[in-house]
Amino acid sequence: MKQIFYSSSVDETEDLAKEFAKKLLTGKPEFVAMYGDLGVGKTAFVRGLASVLAPNAKIKSPTYTIVNQHKGESLPLYHLDVYRISDDEELYSIGFDDYVQNGICVVEWSENIPYSIPKNAFRVTIERTEKDVNSRKITIEEAE
Repeated sequence: MKQIFYSSSVDETEDLAKEFAKKLLTGKPEFVAMYGDLGVGKTAFVRGLASVLAPNAKIKSPTYTIVNQHKGESLPLYHLDVYRISDDEELYSIGFDDYVQNGICVVEWSENIPYSIPKNAFRVTIERTEKDVNSRKITIEEAE
């Protein structure tokens, strides 16, 4: 199922993510593959998710650390930025399989790891619109 939303601010993006986060409260590992250009609001979306999934988490982009782990309500929340990952070997050397199997994984720059995204992943794409500088189109796709 595919849903399209529009946001005109960072706050609206975070609020949309809070609603979406409720679908991830299953008690089992989940995977959210995020797509979008630099500066479109991927980390803002993750902040909204985390406010529900790991309420005490301080979310910042894991660009240089690659993975930030947060204590979640039922499962850990793993926030990954794979912008700098260049191949399978590098991805798996950071413990990617363990994260996928043991928590809720939210992965920014998923376009860099198309071969490693689970079939049951949610896909979130954030795009700028021509309406104004803060306007975003957010597409959420659930695995079928």
